[in-house]
Amino acid sequence: MKKLAKIRAFSLSSSTLIRTLTTSSSPLTPTSSFSLKNVTKSNFEQTLVDLAGHVRAADFVAVDLEMTGVTSSPWRESFEIDRHDVRYLKVKDSAEKFAVVQFGVCPFRWDPLKLSFVAHPHNFYIFPRQELAADGPSYEFLCQTTSIDFLARYQFDFNACIREGLSYLSRGQEHEALSRLASMYSVKRSNVEEVRDFPLTNISDVFFSERMKICLNEWRDALLRNGNADHQLSGKTADSKQRFETIFFNMRPALKLNGFTSYQLRMIELVTRKHFKDLVYVRAFNEEPILQKLIVYTESESDRSNLMEEVKDGLHQQGRRKIKEAVGFRHVIDLLCAEKKLIVDMAHMYHKFFGPLPSTAEEFVANIHDSFPHIVDTKILLNADLGLQKLMKRANTSLASAFSLLCPEIASKRSSDLGVHQCVKVEVQVDDMRSSNWNSGAKHEAGYDAFMTGCVFAQACRHLGVDLPAETLANNEKLQKYVNLLYLSWNSGDVINVSTGSISELPCSHSPKKRLLKISYPNVVLVWGFPSKLKASEIRECICKVFGPISVAGIYSLDETAVFVQFSKADFVSEFLELKKTLETNNNSITILHPLSKLLEGGRTCAAGYEVYKDICSSPISKVFFAEQAEAVGITWKTKLIESRAAPENPRLEQLTEKALSSSPILENDEMDKWKKNVRKSTSKQRIFDNLLYALNS
Repeated sequence: MKKLAKIRAFSLSSSTLIRTLTTSSSPLTPTSSFSLKNVTKSNFEQTLVDLAGHVRAADFVAVDLEMTGVTSSPWRESFEIDRHDVRYLKVKDSAEKFAVVQFGVCPFRWDPLKLSFVAHPHNFYIFPRQELAADGPSYEFLCQTTSIDFLARYQFDFNACIREGLSYLSRGQEHEALSRLASMYSVKRSNVEEVRDFPLTNISDVFFSERMKICLNEWRDALLRNGNADHQLSGKTADSKQRFETIFFNMRPALKLNGFTSYQLRMIELVTRKHFKDLVYVRAFNEEPILQKLIVYTESESDRSNLMEEVKDGLHQQGRRKIKEAVGFRHVIDLLCAEKKLIVDMAHMYHKFFGPLPSTAEEFVANIHDSFPHIVDTKILLNADLGLQKLMKRANTSLASAFSLLCPEIASKRSSDLGVHQCVKVEVQVDDMRSSNWNSGAKHEAGYDAFMTGCVFAQACRHLGVDLPAETLANNEKLQKYVNLLYLSWNSGDVINVSTGSISELPCSHSPKKRLLKISYPNVVLVWGFPSKLKASEIRECICKVFGPISVAGIYSLDETAVFVQFSKADFVSEFLELKKTLETNNNSITILHPLSKLLEGGRTCAAGYEVYKDICSSPISKVFFAEQAEAVGITWKTKLIESRAAPENPRLEQLTEKALSSSPILENDEMDKWKKNVRKSTSKQRIFDNLLYALNS
């Protein structure tokens, strides 16, 4: 599913300026409709070589992702109330649960002769296939029905993805696999995998073992008598010729074993080890590489030891080759890292191709900065520059909208209405086809969306007055204030500086944060598990009856089982939680008349400060409803107090009581004085509470 809010572009080092001295040898094709480069297992190796050349020659590279889902449950969606650290936890959860099924990479190179960019769009199909047997259980990932339906609606080729998609290992997985392989071959052994001795109780097994003993003895004797390694074993049948084949292995005569079961091979190995000091059973790969089972002749004990080391080294090297092959698509990510290229969805990219995501956003950006030192988020460009906002006509900054409005000559082949800022020209090249009037016919494919991303970035640079090509876009003075900024949350407008780890608001007057109510998190209470029929407006009403008509600054629904209540004062938070806890523990019949009783009906209502919300979001569990999630993570209490206070020392409770008593129509003056006196003299929290209840409900 497209992350429409995230469109990014990267710059290269100054060394890539060399490409401006060369021109493309590919002629312009009159045909404007040709497909972008679709990459699967069958053409990945050659494509990687070609892509490396395009990336090294590029001025910048745009990328895009398609995933199997975005949020694992409705309450994990991005909300206005989300603090930046909570927003990161939600993105982290998404990256850990959903798979990337398509990855678009589109290098953009400036052609100085035609004064246009040349784009090379690539569309990689990806599937997290288990390539290494020692990796444990098969990989699992979630699919969000809306995301799968979206992909199907735009003719996503699921067969190509699952059957031919590229697998991958993250850097962490590769390191773990190499360490496991190294430990496996770190000690000297007489054989790589010696079979354990076992009794031959079956008569057919005894006969088979004796026959193998005779065959091996004949073959060895023939070698020793006249060096005739082609001597046929006893039986001389077609079956014998097929099953036993004399070859040379590492300059030694060897007998290749074909068509035996794994159990028969175990018996042959046992016979060889017990009865022949100069024959060795080995498993080794040939040049194809195909695993062979061999009986090898050795001339001495030292020759035998040398053979074992050679076999062990060969298996080790083959294991390393298999791990390198299993790295798969991550070779593309390594290429982008080596050339300091663009990355779009950092969280998904990091989790899939680097390793487990850190627990905080600050750790995350610190870890990625070394690999990707120059990031430009065009979403930030479109929202932070007032001129670009005007060109966008204050429309939404989704990828499709930005492409249509900023790049009309490319998107719809119509004249640009951008005034003095002429639309940047872009030609597209795929293999030997090149066109200045390209239409792939593919919408919502990662490769095409990466192409649109790069076009939007190029047009944004032109509008900002960046000379194209700039020697180093990353260090361009007009781009500097936008470099290395990433959104922590589009809803809040918080951005994080990848270089420093500092968090700030989006640097413009059109920041979303300035359009929203300022959220003070110490003033926020999370309430969940209340009766399903209760609406947010009713929750506000019953709280305001106790704390005053302007005590609630806002109600934010998380789902039908949970809301955030933002109080106008931080003191209301602890007072609300204390009052709720007291109501829950009180058995007085007056409790049912209290305004909060409507909220607490059913006895399942829970409440806590904002930090508990963060703790629940950090759990890998994903239940559909938030109330179920809280229960699943092990929350057994109903109220989590922010600060422990003794009721007699809480002046606010006394003020609430006196205010309620003063407004009570049924108390005479002498009774009023008596109630106030009791409140002030009381040393019992329950006594104050009873006074408050009576007054509020009179």
